[in-house]
Amino acid sequence: MSSPETDDPTGDIHPEEFRRFGHEVVDWIADYLAGVDRLPVMPDLEPGALRTALPDRAPESPESLEAVLADFREQVVPATTHWNHPSFHAYFANTASGPGILGEMLAAALNANAMVWRTSPSATELEEVVTDWVARMLGLPDDFRGVINDTASSSSLYALAAAREMRLPESWASGLAGAPPGRIYTSEEAHSSIRKAATTLGFGRDGVRAIATDDDFRMRPDALRDALEDDRAAGVRPVAVVATIGTTSTTAVDPVADIAPIAEEAGVWLHVDAAYAGPMAALPEFAAHFRGWERAHSIVVNPHKWLFTPMDCSLLYCRRPDQLRAAFSLTPEYLRTPELASGTNLMDYGVSLGRRFRALKLWFVLRRFGVDGMVSRLREHVRLTRVVQGWVEATPGWEVLAPCPFATLIFRHAPADLDEAALDRHNRALMERVNRSGVAFFSHTEVRGRIGLRFSIGNLRTTEAHLRRTWGALESAAAEG
Repeated sequence: MSSPETDDPTGDIHPEEFRRFGHEVVDWIADYLAGVDRLPVMPDLEPGALRTALPDRAPESPESLEAVLADFREQVVPATTHWNHPSFHAYFANTASGPGILGEMLAAALNANAMVWRTSPSATELEEVVTDWVARMLGLPDDFRGVINDTASSSSLYALAAAREMRLPESWASGLAGAPPGRIYTSEEAHSSIRKAATTLGFGRDGVRAIATDDDFRMRPDALRDALEDDRAAGVRPVAVVATIGTTSTTAVDPVADIAPIAEEAGVWLHVDAAYAGPMAALPEFAAHFRGWERAHSIVVNPHKWLFTPMDCSLLYCRRPDQLRAAFSLTPEYLRTPELASGTNLMDYGVSLGRRFRALKLWFVLRRFGVDGMVSRLREHVRLTRVVQGWVEATPGWEVLAPCPFATLIFRHAPADLDEAALDRHNRALMERVNRSGVAFFSHTEVRGRIGLRFSIGNLRTTEAHLRRTWGALESAAAEG
């Protein structure tokens, strides 16, 4: 047993004690990654279970790390939904890979805060390096510059702030109150973060206009053009168009090559949300889905979704970084340094002054897998998805509800004797039965008024054997009625 009282005068644990527990933690992580598929994906708990099991206040006296780690293993882990599980198919499946975890550990040890260049030259410049690497991997033009944020919600917010700066520069000084309304245009399938961003930036809920989609859930360019013309005639000021490559609900692909000239003609900012599907641009056979995205002002891609990097890591690429800086640059005297004008200062590219060393884990992942290694694994995920799609299409009573351009399949169980309302209840119930079983974890969506299950494949460790077990669980749950 170790004592919480140490010889270290700071009260921190002694380096040798840290070494011992560090080895224990790494051993636990290695065992966890090797055996996560033997755990239930989602715990069968009710809300409040963990909170009730833990004390309602912090300990008055120091506790041993043995006790802390024991509670982690016995209380925290059993209450965890395991996103690292190969049968996690909800939302967008992901992986915290071993190299990424090691990079995250080292980033925590360095504890850098990359506000200005001087406060962390390594965090600042490595961020420039890895964002350039990913841009080249995805075939983006050299004039895109990248920064790393926490999530796509933040990246899209910052992109739209840059759009506001470009289209409504007076808002920096005087705000939007009393001015003619500004508006953002995006598909009716776009992520909810776009509406959140519009509200945060002062455009209000009416500041987003949803553009109709076609039969494949893609934004209709003709509807976009009509909306822009109608709004201009009504005195509304168009600010930005947001196109999506891989929508959250159905992974639909907006026709960016057709949208870009409309945005250019209107003089508005074009932002492309490729948070999920962006890594697929590295695969030549998927190039058609990305035609025109090089004409965007900004693009978001999330390595924590499909590039095997631990949460959180979102890349925002911008062809007009000057507009991004103009929207956020505000330097207090205590951060003015001799290098301020010559070096990159990451605080100028978003709301956060404090910035974690997120580039380190991405650097580890990119170096350990290499571009070829990543591409081969992405192709395997697509292949596995086609396998599941084949099972759905070949099995009576099941149907696919939307096109599947990448590795997320939308489908449902549709017995002929049930009406639409009953089918929705039936599919919600079978999803809940599978989720509660711990065999797999699904989320759902609504497709043209019908409830469908989302089967997302994106975990490094997912195999056909896992998928067959999951498909068996779905069929059994469906048979229960």
